[in-house]
Amino acid sequence: MTSTDPAFRCAGASVLRDEPVAGTASTVRAFVLLEHAGSWGEDALRDARLPDGLGPRLSRKAAEAKVRVLLVRRCGRRPRMGHTTVFAAYAHPDQPWLERGDLADPVDVLDLDLVGLRAGRSAGLARTDESVFCVCTHGRHDACCAEQGRPVATALTQAHPEETWEVSHIGGDRFAGNLLVLPHGLYYGRLDPAAALTVAGTHAAGNLDLDHLRGRSGLPMPVQAGEIALRRDLGETRTDAVRLVDRTSDGTDTRAVFSVAGAEYAVTVRTTSDRDLQQLTCRATRDNPVPRHELVSVERLT
Repeated sequence: MTSTDPAFRCAGASVLRDEPVAGTASTVRAFVLLEHAGSWGEDALRDARLPDGLGPRLSRKAAEAKVRVLLVRRCGRRPRMGHTTVFAAYAHPDQPWLERGDLADPVDVLDLDLVGLRAGRSAGLARTDESVFCVCTHGRHDACCAEQGRPVATALTQAHPEETWEVSHIGGDRFAGNLLVLPHGLYYGRLDPAAALTVAGTHAAGNLDLDHLRGRSGLPMPVQAGEIALRRDLGETRTDAVRLVDRTSDGTDTRAVFSVAGAEYAVTVRTTSDRDLQQLTCRATRDNPVPRHELVSVERLT
C-alpha cells in the first residue's frame, strides 16, 4: 500500500526488500546534457526557468528523435557567464562516443541534429575523449535523489572537478545515490561517497564496479542483468571485454549471447514481477510490482 508517511524513503524500502540493482538501468541510447544552474522543479524541461518556450520545444524535438535530454549543473560552482555547456552522448554498448560544445545562447541547443545523434552520427559538436560523471540530485522529483545524491556529487566534485556534474532525473530513484557515466551509458546505484570514488577510480582504470553496476543503458534490462551475471561468473571487469552478439526473447526468458576473449557464452535470464505491490518512489501515488531478473543458465558455446 502506498505510504502516506512523509518520512517514507523509497531507497531505504528497496534495500529492506533486498532488491537487486542489476538490470535496472534506463534503456537510452542517445543523451543530450544541457547546462542549467537554476532550480529544475519537478519536471526539468517543463519546470526549469529556461528561455521562454525552449523547454517544450526541446522536449518535443527530443521525443521525436528518441533522445533523452537531461539538465546538468556544477556542484557548488557558479556557471561561466555567457556560456552554456552542452554534451551529446551516443551510448552504444561497443562504440560509445561523446561530443561537447559551448553555446552563447541556450536556445541554440535546438540546432543540434538529434535524429543524427540517435542514429549514431554527430550532433554537430566537437568530439571529446573525456568521460562525465552525472550524479542525480533531483530532489524536487524524489527526496532520495537529493538526500543520497548530493553527498556523492560533493565527493566526486572534490576528486574529479572537471568530469562531475549534478544531473536531473535519470530513472531508478529507489537506487539512489545514482550515477550515470557517459558516454558509456553506465548506470551505478546505491552509492555513498566512498563507493562513488571507488567507481570513478575503477572507471578511469578501464574497469567496472560490479557491486554497484545497474547496467548499460544501450542494452535491454534483461540483457544488462545477463552481462553482469556473466561478468561475475568469469571474474571479468574490463569495461570493453564483453560484447553482445545476439539476443532472443521467449515470454519471460531472454537468451543473450556474448563474446568474451574469443569465446562465446549464452546467458539465459528470466524476468518476473513480485506478486506483492510496492511503492517504488517517494512520490508514487500507486503501488507497482517489483521486477526481478533471475539467472537461469550460463553456457559456453565455443
